[in-house]
Amino acid sequence: MTSAPPRGTATAVPLSDRTLTDLPAGLSLPDYDRGGLVPAIVHIGVGAFHRAHQAVYLEELARRGVTDWGVVGVGLHSREIGEVLDAQDRLYTVVERGADGDSATVVGVMTDYLYAPDDPEAVLAAMVDERTRIVSLTITGTGYRIDPHTGEFDADDPHVARDLEDPGNPDTVFGYLVEALHRRRAAGLPPFTVLSCDNMQSNGHAARTAVVSFARLREGSGDLAEWIDEHVAFPSSMVDRITPRTSPEERDAIAESFGVDDRWPVVTEPFRQWVVEDAFPLGRPPLEQVGVQFVDDVSPYETVKTRLLNAGHSAIAYLGYLAGHRTTDEVLADPVFRTFLTRLMAEEIAPYLPEVPGVDLDGYQRTLLDRLANPRMADQLSRLSRRGSSKIPNYLLPSVQAAMDADRPHPLLCVAVAGWLRFLRGHDYAGEEVPIEGPRPDLVPMAQQAGADAGPLLSERSIFDSIGQDRQFAACVQEALSSLERQGPREVLEDFLGRSGAGRTEATA
Repeated sequence: MTSAPPRGTATAVPLSDRTLTDLPAGLSLPDYDRGGLVPAIVHIGVGAFHRAHQAVYLEELARRGVTDWGVVGVGLHSREIGEVLDAQDRLYTVVERGADGDSATVVGVMTDYLYAPDDPEAVLAAMVDERTRIVSLTITGTGYRIDPHTGEFDADDPHVARDLEDPGNPDTVFGYLVEALHRRRAAGLPPFTVLSCDNMQSNGHAARTAVVSFARLREGSGDLAEWIDEHVAFPSSMVDRITPRTSPEERDAIAESFGVDDRWPVVTEPFRQWVVEDAFPLGRPPLEQVGVQFVDDVSPYETVKTRLLNAGHSAIAYLGYLAGHRTTDEVLADPVFRTFLTRLMAEEIAPYLPEVPGVDLDGYQRTLLDRLANPRMADQLSRLSRRGSSKIPNYLLPSVQAAMDADRPHPLLCVAVAGWLRFLRGHDYAGEEVPIEGPRPDLVPMAQQAGADAGPLLSERSIFDSIGQDRQFAACVQEALSSLERQGPREVLEDFLGRSGAGRTEATA
């Protein structure tokens, strides 16, 4: 990738195959024959993260001459992105925003984009195509419809019910996957590999559970479900790259800086990570050439990432927003919050993490703090605060349980949980509405009715399981929530930091 030259007020060039040779020298461009790309991967969910992560790795492979892993993008909900990408010949710009400046790359590895509601048969044809060896997914963790408490597939969704009534004309991702696998089986073709790239632990297991469960509901007899369970590979993967939504203002700034008129660019950070379970019966792209780690077991890498990065996001999102901060860099610039996150990770999370080959836990924490503090790559706390009802049990509570098992104090984890409970009230200290988005809107009136009483929410077993009934944990969270009623988050953090250690407010990383 190359850095942007000064552009001044030069007119930006619309992005397309025809204009590639007219683009400024500051852009890194595809140097391979895009017409020679083999569409071997169908990817469902062509959002910003996929375009900044998996597609970038595949782009780098193509530039090394490995052009037999082109991507057919499939959208289930966004017609607009398909219209934009089609107008740009499926080209788009990825801008890496580092502390020292920006760099930009035009990605051309996408061979087609299909909007599923407009032409379901085209999507199924792409998945059944004998050249397709992998179907990958970024559909968000809640898209798998796995009950976090039971681990079972939730079949009550009306879209799932509709797909079960008319399986040949699917609407959901699982309807497409199962119908395509059914057609491949009938045609004597081997099944593709289903690769989840979603930010959730054991995403391969979640994908298997959802697909096999849907197939069993569809077939009744279970014959197709048993064939899928036996023959289809569902490797887990761990992904990491901060990729906030690109605003219209940032799009205009990219046009000004790099001279490219891209209607749907992606802005991301320089850091990236992808760890994948090596289970691909039909073969896989040699992504190890461009930095992907293939391992036998992804779970320890997932544990480190989710309990540090994802839990750290949740820890600062709710308390930071209530304190008046709006972005990650604002939070990390606040010495109280930086010390809170530093010591939360070092004292109450890292001691219970597994040893992972090639991972320096101290270095990982320092890198994480630097990433979040990058003012040129600020992430919105409003985005990080979404889906708290799934993030708290998946990311924060495992560390609480680990500390309880070790009989060690965990006051900073208690404050982080209390911050979410206070956030659920729906307003900040000035009475202004806070942005609550997630699959459990019923928690908001529950929190409002409970007020400063943490008990009703801690009793919600679908989120806290038995942890919420632990006397010491419940008392610690209650104390933190009561303190948040009387004082602002910064004052409460200073108090709890003082109790848990030396009480310093400067960062120690």
